[in-house]
Amino acid sequence: MSKLSKKLYNPELDNNKLRNIRMRYNLTCEDMANILGISKTYYFQLENQRRRLYYHLAVRIARIFNKRPDDIFYDDYKIMK
Repeated sequence: MSKLSKKLYNPELDNNKLRNIRMRYNLTCEDMANILGISKTYYFQLENQRRRLYYHLAVRIARIFNKRPDDIFYDDYKIMK
């Protein structure tokens, strides 16, 4: 995220829980991808719900933030049903 877009970003207007948590921890998509051992593009697609998130990856993401997968992803699951 560029400096300009970071300044204009308002988490209250963003319903993407994963993005909000990641930004609270001051991590970039690239940081998350490196921690998870996946490509930056793949992580970005997961965060923007353009790729299916598998359970094992949801668990790994949740562990980074000391949360349970449901704490981060359950609202997304409810919308899909």
